[in-house]
Amino acid sequence: MNLQDTLSKYVKQAVKADFNIDLETVEFQATRKEFAGDITVVIFPMLRFIKGNPVQIGETIGQYLVKEVADVKAFNVVKGFLNVEINDSYYMSFFNGIKQDERFGLVLPNPDEKAIMVEYSSPNTNKPLHLGHIRNNLLGYSVAEILKASGKKVYKTQIINDRGIHICKSMLAWNRFGNGETPESTGLKGDKLVGNYYVKFDQEYKKEIETLVAQGETLEDAKKKAPILLEAQDMLLKWESGDEEVVALWEKMNNWVYDGFDITYKDLGVDFDSLYYESNTYLLGKEFVEQGLNSGVFHKEEDGSVWCDLTDEGLDKKIVQRADGTAVYMTQDIGTAIQRIKDFPDVGGMVYTVGNEQDYHFQVLFLILKKLGFEWAKNLYHLSYGMVDLPSGKMKSREGTVVDADDLIADMANTAEEISEELGKLDGYSEAEKKELYKIIGLGALKYYILKVDPKKRILFDPKESIDFQGNTGPFIQYTYARIQSILRKADVDTQLNLEDMTLHAKEKALLKQLQLFPEVVQNAADNYSPAIIANFTYDLVKEFNSFYQNVSILGADNENEKTLRIQLSNSVANTIKNGFHLLGIQVPERM
Repeated sequence: MNLQDTLSKYVKQAVKADFNIDLETVEFQATRKEFAGDITVVIFPMLRFIKGNPVQIGETIGQYLVKEVADVKAFNVVKGFLNVEINDSYYMSFFNGIKQDERFGLVLPNPDEKAIMVEYSSPNTNKPLHLGHIRNNLLGYSVAEILKASGKKVYKTQIINDRGIHICKSMLAWNRFGNGETPESTGLKGDKLVGNYYVKFDQEYKKEIETLVAQGETLEDAKKKAPILLEAQDMLLKWESGDEEVVALWEKMNNWVYDGFDITYKDLGVDFDSLYYESNTYLLGKEFVEQGLNSGVFHKEEDGSVWCDLTDEGLDKKIVQRADGTAVYMTQDIGTAIQRIKDFPDVGGMVYTVGNEQDYHFQVLFLILKKLGFEWAKNLYHLSYGMVDLPSGKMKSREGTVVDADDLIADMANTAEEISEELGKLDGYSEAEKKELYKIIGLGALKYYILKVDPKKRILFDPKESIDFQGNTGPFIQYTYARIQSILRKADVDTQLNLEDMTLHAKEKALLKQLQLFPEVVQNAADNYSPAIIANFTYDLVKEFNSFYQNVSILGADNENEKTLRIQLSNSVANTIKNGFHLLGIQVPERM
């Protein structure tokens, strides 16, 4: 039982004993630095149930805690806030329990619980991954790791959007303008080569529109009649009918893209347990559309199209199958969700990492799956996130104005190199070691900058700001970890730590109080699907350590026991930084 749980139990007992009231919850907050105390009980919410002066109520509860709870040393009441002081022995006991625990804060999966499937990335195969995909991948991967650390079994997956008119646009442009070039002949990654032809299609399409407008067509008609677009639409029909030549081209170009994606995923440090392809799943939902029609969940319009009426739920009517019997995105997503549960029977819920422009889509999808009678549909969650903007403005794939993921990863490493060389801290490193360190720092900066922001908020990404070695940044936290490793390398301590009768320095106690929060922070981050909670806890821990480092001597402590405590405490802090950053997918270097 943690400190809050213990105090909550005794506060409820005090209120029952003195006021004959059964409190359901007790509200806590951190004690303000200007007052003595380690944790504060907020009295004001109790006034709904207890009549009286909040100061007197606080005094009554405080006296009870001092009398009944061995770990409570003293208390003071400021207005409606009961500030409770905790004995050093409590923090010593806590530290003794975690100092050897390298997995502190991380819970092993519970085999008796249902698993969770986390979907992220889900790219189109007509272009390379870009900055927007990076936020998606980092969020999805981190949430999967946090859910695992909170005690859940997790599967990571994606749905690859490998069919449709946008794919045919790249294929047609390569056919017409590619002269047979390949990734091998050009030296380009396959996803970049295919992406170039997606841009090429748009350029040619615009030229044809201009020509048609000059010939007297309206702009709207010109957009529909452009020959290159009509040819792409014809190619899609051929693909759907299984035309051998079109399917062979589609397979070849998609494989180029997959090879390119694999490199980016490896560089970014993310992975998947299973893959789903839209070309396999877009027809999956049709059998469930038929079931929904039979059960009355769906209805058929006069033209033959199938709809779900959600007006009673405050939504609108949603088409789930076209009049010609072809599937829409909703059909595909219904089928894919059901197929995943068939493939992984131990899955009891799913998390979809998709941008906030799809909020309504997932609201409808989850509701339809509930109406179809699937019990697990109540455990579906849309991890909705805001877009990533750049100082230069919004990105557009078809115009070739996106920030390429590979380029950004390389640029971050280059920026880390420039700053590291300016600071001159890498004497004695080989060139290979330097390159690896630049990559760790650069990626750490990128990941932390994106993950420290609440997922729902839009981000303005500034690469230079993200790689600062001061402030709330990845490199600042990595540097603190490396600093602790340097201290540990210098330390030669075999002394057995004796915690009896020790008095903690205020900075030691503050550090232990912050450390103690970590298991609860992991659970909170899992409950809220928010890596930002982990990121900002880790920054607060690092700030607390740096204050400790500046105010007490670690290796020059007054006696061996004190020195041992401070070295072991520093090691626990480093271990917690490492665990926190692991949940964000960020590496920590041993030296910097």
